[in-house]
Amino acid sequence: MKFVKTDDLKIGMILAKPIYNKKGVLLYDRNSKLTQQGIESVLNFGLIGIYILEPAEPLPPMSEDDIEFEKFQAIEVFSIIDELQSIAKSAKQVKIYNVAQSIIRSYGRLDHKINFIQSLRSSNDFVYKHSLNVAILCALMSHKLNMKPADQEDLIVSAIVHACGIVSPDEKVRPTVIPEDEDEEKRLEYSGFAKLDEAFVSKPQIKRTAIQAFKEIQAFRDSEDYKLGKIVNNAKVLIVADLYDSMTAMNSAGETPYSEIAALKYFMEHPDFFDREVVDALVASINFLAEGSCVELNNGEKALVLSSNARDVLRPTVLCFSTNKILDLGQTAFYGEIEIVDVMKTLDNRHVMDMNMLESLK
Repeated sequence: MKFVKTDDLKIGMILAKPIYNKKGVLLYDRNSKLTQQGIESVLNFGLIGIYILEPAEPLPPMSEDDIEFEKFQAIEVFSIIDELQSIAKSAKQVKIYNVAQSIIRSYGRLDHKINFIQSLRSSNDFVYKHSLNVAILCALMSHKLNMKPADQEDLIVSAIVHACGIVSPDEKVRPTVIPEDEDEEKRLEYSGFAKLDEAFVSKPQIKRTAIQAFKEIQAFRDSEDYKLGKIVNNAKVLIVADLYDSMTAMNSAGETPYSEIAALKYFMEHPDFFDREVVDALVASINFLAEGSCVELNNGEKALVLSSNARDVLRPTVLCFSTNKILDLGQTAFYGEIEIVDVMKTLDNRHVMDMNMLESLK
């Protein structure tokens, strides 16, 4: 699938992800062909763009967990909107701990990995959906890190409010996450942090976590050689969750999102900034290279993932398309020089693989 900006949509394109209205009601299911009415709906919703299937691409399988995850995103975001707008208007939170507990019940106690599915976003709901996804990621990772319940709850709340500064009191969100004036962006962020003092007068750790993560990310963006400072553990988790969602989600600047693998490799290439234990918790929470994924190798080959590698997620067993040869990349003595560059960005040479056939190849 690929992300297509709203202005580039054409009749006949096939949806790779469903479209919900503002009440969480399904309007267009995946595998639906775009009509003129559908394109007008996307425009009316203010969506930045949508994910579509490429020509001849089979519809990816979707489990019950995947469907529930998308429903949860579509519905729970409205609770986030209410809380962030309340903080923006009056520096008061109302039911934010109820929201945090809902996220923890659904994703803070799982004993299995999930497919982290990015949601469709508009310029008006971008910050809210980002905040929700960051909170979900924090819930997943905090469970793998065996955090105490109180610390986990504080982390989720910090994730929900970490971008509250760019929620304006007139119930609108600024249309870009990367503004032209970075100084103005920073000023807005700090004004939001100031409101957290009043909203969480008995919980100073909420603001501490959010502001430490913000300052560290700003320093890292100024120089990728920057080493992570002495910050609280919750801030280390928030940094990974914040940047992972920012990198892999559609964005209002029109830039192509990172693939999940590209984002993970980026984290691993900067071990001085991204805490290794936290990154490992992310790997333990999300399916990065599921069976059936198509990848590009550094030797120019394109391949199908046959089975994952629990010890090293980036070195699974693959089937090369051009040679029909199976490579266990985990056997570094034989294939140590071969690495996955990224997931396939186009469908050139892609084969439609029956899952029963996949099982027979193991």
